[in-house]
Amino acid sequence: MTLDERLMALALDEAARAKGRTHPNPAVGAVIVKAGKVIAKGFHEKAGSPHAEVMALAKAKGRAKGATLYTTLEPCDHQGKTPPCCDAILKAGIKRVVFASSDPNPLVDGKGIARLERAKVKVTRHVLKERADELNRPFFKFMRTGLPYVTLKVAVTLDGKLATSTGDSEWVSGEQSRLRVHALRSEVDAVLVGAGTVIADDPQLTARIEGAKNPVRVVLDGGRRVPVGARVLDGQARTVVIDAPSAPKAVLQRLAREGLLHVLIEGGANVLQQFLEARLFDELWVFVAPKMVGAEGITWSGSLKIEQMAEAVAVSLRDVERIGGDVLLRYSPG
Repeated sequence: MTLDERLMALALDEAARAKGRTHPNPAVGAVIVKAGKVIAKGFHEKAGSPHAEVMALAKAKGRAKGATLYTTLEPCDHQGKTPPCCDAILKAGIKRVVFASSDPNPLVDGKGIARLERAKVKVTRHVLKERADELNRPFFKFMRTGLPYVTLKVAVTLDGKLATSTGDSEWVSGEQSRLRVHALRSEVDAVLVGAGTVIADDPQLTARIEGAKNPVRVVLDGGRRVPVGARVLDGQARTVVIDAPSAPKAVLQRLAREGLLHVLIEGGANVLQQFLEARLFDELWVFVAPKMVGAEGITWSGSLKIEQMAEAVAVSLRDVERIGGDVLLRYSPG
């Protein structure tokens, strides 16, 4: 790695500290370097709090004149809930800015960089861009399309079943996999299931990890079947019940209007089928457990009614990870 890449990696580590906690803003980290030494670090902690660059500059305590600022997202030059980052950068006397991701927000998109360059600040673009883009894919998708980023998640047996023929699914995956799902829930804005899953499993859909935030719980319930005593209505987190039948895209548009930028779809099979058929997903997590229940078990993808292989829902493998006795397969749409 080059020196710029090593220092940007530190900024990315800072940004990752707030992943899933900056809703609806992106996660951003910053590092200030002077005479080859890191003098300050910072990250954006939550919406409404100072941006990463301003946090790092505050920690530098006046020592940033002539320094280089590494930031995972291009600095802003507009007044939002906080003042423009460019004001603080120029006031501090920063002489060089290195950034990773461009910001698709039309309020930002190149305007801050243009201002810095007019002020004779040297700017280096797109260092470790792919890593930085990966960190904020939900934010970028929302800015470009107006729709939330959608992750489908399933836990299945080795023969591809979500549950036994009687509907029993406790537990398909192992404890370590279930902990991983709780961590994922803490990073997303909303978790969505159908009424059938609520009736069959009575899930809480919370992130049961110490210090984690809970997502908004979304239940699709066109028939108003969710029992009054269901745990998703226990007040532990906000719950949205969508009681009118809607196409998946309309559901996503509604959630986007509420500022929910990353939606985790946890099932059941009918809901997963709808999002697969509509090709309305951005990644697919499949936890595969070393168990088999036979042909009578419930298939996780529902009834796609695909007759020709050329019409199959195609996905592309991103990575494979062993979690305890299970295997996690992560896919992107193919």
